[in-house]
Amino acid sequence: MDTLETRELRYFIAVAEELHFGRAAERLGMAQPPLSRAIQQLERRLGVTLLERNRRGVSLTGAGEILLREGRAALDATTAAVRRTRRAGGPGGSHDRLVLAVKAGAFHELLNKLLDAYTAEPGAAAIEVLPSGMCEQEGMLRDGRADVALMHTPFNSLAGFDSVELMTEAQVAVLPARHPLAARKTLSLAEISDVPGLPLARWPRHDTYPPGPGPEVHDQTQLAQLIALGRTMTVFPESARTWLWEEHAAVPLSDAPPVTTHIVWPAHSRSRALAGLIRTASRL
Repeated sequence: MDTLETRELRYFIAVAEELHFGRAAERLGMAQPPLSRAIQQLERRLGVTLLERNRRGVSLTGAGEILLREGRAALDATTAAVRRTRRAGGPGGSHDRLVLAVKAGAFHELLNKLLDAYTAEPGAAAIEVLPSGMCEQEGMLRDGRADVALMHTPFNSLAGFDSVELMTEAQVAVLPARHPLAARKTLSLAEISDVPGLPLARWPRHDTYPPGPGPEVHDQTQLAQLIALGRTMTVFPESARTWLWEEHAAVPLSDAPPVTTHIVWPAHSRSRALAGLIRTASRL
């Protein structure tokens, strides 16, 4: 047995992520008994144990961990195929449109320069700019919501993608303008890691928030408001200065690693429009 149905993968991934058959069944909108039978049948067909079941709950075996990782990638690839096929069959076809995922609110100067240069090229495709959260661009490329993205190391993983480096810049601490630290010429990461009453904001990564006392933020507007109110601070690339309010201050960080912006696309892409955009980006 060398093939799996997407339905089987969805069932297994739900159980593997929830580690609870009842919650997984509720998430899938089905009853628990048929879900349990489906997982048991999958294990018999594969000839391996995917889940350990005992009184304490459910846990993944080594084989289960591999299927979870590979199954997620397989479902993303299937979803991407559907989305890109529909775009190709829509008005004008995908040869005339590219979806570019960018982190909301950052790198305005670079993005405008790229779009202006590409639009001036003969036969340029239309570019739909898709704003995203802090680390969402990777998922958007993998599941087909985007054809290309601007991504930033060390924050984003470029594994499995092709990419071209566009620019490198320093990082700054963005904090309330009235806070005493705002008057400093430079700060270190240690100096901003545990400031009383001013915790670092927490962004979601892969749909989960890292632990810490700072507020959970999901978009730039919310973050800007919380900084202005003196409730949090954050660390951003230097180019973030373009969206700061009067109530904000940006102080250079002396020991933060540089941030490199890349234009990134799926390694298997054969889009002529995308190739043209990459050529334009490489000349910036």
